[in-house]
Amino acid sequence: MEKKREALKKLLAAVEKELLHKPNKKTLDRLSLLVGFQDWDSFQDALHGDADGKTNYKS
Repeated sequence: MEKKREALKKLLAAVEKELLHKPNKKTLDRLSLLVGFQDWDSFQDALHGDADGKTNYKS
């Protein structure tokens, strides 16, 4: 029973660590592409600044 308890504690610690893990810049850039922005910084500017998604499509 003690081995199972220790294994469960290790599993829980690994899950918590993964949940708290922040994605790297490359992953964030790729996710931003899915929602129509060129990169993570452009997406953040649109969320928190004056920019919007239209600025990504100027010709």
